[in-house]
Amino acid sequence: MTALDEESAMPIDNPFYTPEVQGAYELHGLGRFELEEGGVIPDLQLAVATYGELNEAKDNAILIPTWFSGTHQTWELTYIGEGRALDPSHFFIVVVNQIGNGLSTSPHTADGDIAMAAFPHVRIGDDVRAQEQLLREVFGIDRLALVVGGSMGAQQTWEWAVRFPEKVQRAAMIAGTAQNTPHDVLFTQTLMDAITSDPGWNGGDYASPADVGEGLRRHADIWAVMGLSTEFWRSEFWRGIELPDVTWDTFEEFRDRFLRPTFAAMDPNALLSMGWKWQRGDVARHTGGDLAAALGRITAKTFVLPIDEDMFFPPRDCAREQELVPGSELRTLHSVAGHFGLFGFEESYLAELDGHLRELLAMEV
Repeated sequence: MTALDEESAMPIDNPFYTPEVQGAYELHGLGRFELEEGGVIPDLQLAVATYGELNEAKDNAILIPTWFSGTHQTWELTYIGEGRALDPSHFFIVVVNQIGNGLSTSPHTADGDIAMAAFPHVRIGDDVRAQEQLLREVFGIDRLALVVGGSMGAQQTWEWAVRFPEKVQRAAMIAGTAQNTPHDVLFTQTLMDAITSDPGWNGGDYASPADVGEGLRRHADIWAVMGLSTEFWRSEFWRGIELPDVTWDTFEEFRDRFLRPTFAAMDPNALLSMGWKWQRGDVARHTGGDLAAALGRITAKTFVLPIDEDMFFPPRDCAREQELVPGSELRTLHSVAGHFGLFGFEESYLAELDGHLRELLAMEV
């Protein structure tokens, strides 16, 4: 740990990560949790939101891991609801915020030896092991009707299907790969460098996210270039996106009033922790680097669901992996928003995804 005064070693309050902003959730403590990179979280707390009721047979559980910078809220507002594929009147839906995302144990919420810059490296596998422990110990769930996630949530879904094949009956990976590509490693590094190059980052021991405001602004601008497709900007699709009390007349205003404020509210070290994890997502770690062998372990009914305009998880990358999964199917989703199509800007995208998920959930296993 770098030199810290007592104040900077304490947790940092950030209203962005409160239930008032993100919606209701519960913290579940897993106790001492040893990480794959050798670090330890003395008392791992997972932030969990549940929807619906677990039936007596405990066979109606769906797990949703969160994506980079995201929380359970997007799933609650965009994907879960009566009459939807993810219907809480039929399923017990568990959304687990990934470690380091600002709600579950994170650099700015930790204290002592793992606070801030000293927060240990966490891998996708650590998230999945923690989720498995949570489901087993807290809810008594040993098998999942479905694991579904987008982006980094898809990375966790891949890890679940490979690491715990006997526990996953169905899997849906939306806009995310089982093995991170060199392109994504480089892209993620630019996101991280945007933050760490800000002098206010102070080696990770800043007093407030506002100290790293310029870094967070550059981070948001990179997302504007890569997270949204060229067609999104050319077609001026952004004109049809509405937020309460916020308007825009130019694409620069959309960036300044939507994208930049969104990331400005987040914690820099949380983004860095998730970025490091994202870069190293690779299920082939289970099979000595053999991706085909790793994906060959999957027994779940699997739908791989890339987004057609996604510039860093393009359909061709997802198709290469899908072809290695026995009995799997590739179902390409359509969204002018590219990777940020995950936010559900288009009803057509949501209807398309719901159709695929309904079909998958109806399949016999």
